[in-house]
Amino acid sequence: MKVPTAIEIAQAAKLRPIADIAAELGLEGDEIELYGKYKAKISLRALETRQPRGRLVLVTGINPTPAGEGKSTVTVGVTQALRRLGKNAILAIREPSLGPVFGVKGGAAGGGYAQVLPMEDINLHFTGDFHAIASAHNLLSAMLDAHVHHGNALGLDTRRITWPRTIDMNDRALRSLVVGLGGINNGPAREDRFVIIPGSEVMAIMALATGLADLEQRLARIIVGLRADKTAVRASDLKAQGAMTLLLKDALQPNLVQTLEGGPALVHCGPFGNIAHGCNSVAATRMGLALADLVLTEAGFGADLGAEKFFDIKCRMAGLNPEAAILVATVRALKMHGGVRKEQLSAADPGAVRRGCENLTRHIRNVKKFGVPCLVALNRFLSDTDDEIAAVNAACAAEGVDAVRCEVWEKGGEGGLAVAEALLKLLGGRKAAFKPLYDERKPIKEKIETIAREIYGADGVAFSPAAERALELMPKLGLGETPVCMAKTQYSFSDDASKLGAPSGFTLHVREILPSAGAGFVVALAGDILTMPGLGKSPAAERIRIHPDGTIEGLF
Repeated sequence: MKVPTAIEIAQAAKLRPIADIAAELGLEGDEIELYGKYKAKISLRALETRQPRGRLVLVTGINPTPAGEGKSTVTVGVTQALRRLGKNAILAIREPSLGPVFGVKGGAAGGGYAQVLPMEDINLHFTGDFHAIASAHNLLSAMLDAHVHHGNALGLDTRRITWPRTIDMNDRALRSLVVGLGGINNGPAREDRFVIIPGSEVMAIMALATGLADLEQRLARIIVGLRADKTAVRASDLKAQGAMTLLLKDALQPNLVQTLEGGPALVHCGPFGNIAHGCNSVAATRMGLALADLVLTEAGFGADLGAEKFFDIKCRMAGLNPEAAILVATVRALKMHGGVRKEQLSAADPGAVRRGCENLTRHIRNVKKFGVPCLVALNRFLSDTDDEIAAVNAACAAEGVDAVRCEVWEKGGEGGLAVAEALLKLLGGRKAAFKPLYDERKPIKEKIETIAREIYGADGVAFSPAAERALELMPKLGLGETPVCMAKTQYSFSDDASKLGAPSGFTLHVREILPSAGAGFVVALAGDILTMPGLGKSPAAERIRIHPDGTIEGLF
């Protein structure tokens, strides 16, 4: 029997009017703005008359592999399962980027029978949030260059401009370029670069802003470059924050959609977890906590990136109190961390699973360092053997956590009931005592070394000369006592993507430290991490098309 694809399942679903879902959440008609029948934005006014009452749960995972883990799918499926158990649950996840959709990774709306709908809209232009972010970001770029062209009264050193341009596409040709060529009216010529929209500081600001006033204040603090004396030139110096806020006023409102089983879902903002802080918006999370009893949210890539930033950046800044975490793993991915090649994953290998569980074990221990109890959701594949599953159970038992089989891809909410029940048991047991990993008032170098040592397992950190200079500069820019947003490969605890499992005895190499004053943190780039991805030899875009009847093919 042919197994339907994710998009075939989505296209066969019967969607509920989004107005009905909003009404069930207790939202009034003037608190939502409809984007057709099945999408809506929720006004931030809805938070003014409601107090947060829900409990917050993070869904994170092991370091990703080409075998797949299914973190977003588990988030959706377990939320569906909780609603089957009669719980008032809602999920809050990120919006997908067009870059991965047309590249390798595919969409980010879940999969199988655990999806958010309308899947095609969410994975494409959705409600236009990403376009609004691009417009606001590039408006600042244009105003910056116009200022320099018209006399540069602020004294900006064109060799020290740090503000890039942005586009939501994987395009390696835009990583480094020269702008302003073609004559005196087009210049001055200077080096420039693009970042993908999920790596834009405006995206990070949107995801952390609590309202329009906070948004404008954050945008005003953006550092676009330095003068010759290394003092900062900010967006406020260019008088750009007002127009930027105007472009973002609708995008700031969380998006309401639905799961495949008709439950509410908040999908808002989409910073990447490897180059940005990797969490959905504070506004959406707070909205969920005000509208439901349980909120499940996910953070990008492995727990060494997404979860660490969720705890140390998002929860710290927003005053959130996460009470539990679900750590997603698969037998197949653990085998890859145990040294098995992708083409050999179908062969049973309990020994490789045991070796790969070193990766899972370190993530479990890391989550516990934040005072948050966790359980493991083992995303099931048909090729998993009893001995392989037993190896995962034994590794988790040794850490005092439950490993629960999860089958939400093929069974939807029904396949997540065991995980949902285990989560409720976890929430009803020992209370979380959440605490960030480090004191943000410590020096930047010490904070980076703490993350590298405690979360990655590194012996030490090597800072490039450029990074050492930045360590001296950041406090002078008012960014000494902020969280650190680490940017590194998602595939390994280290900065070397080939080092799978749980490497130790390595040195983390920090090559650059950049200001993200509007977001309220500094970004430390480790290894060869890129802020603009590139398309592969055979991108997913080659297999995507729309038929004359409007049916989309190849989107997943």
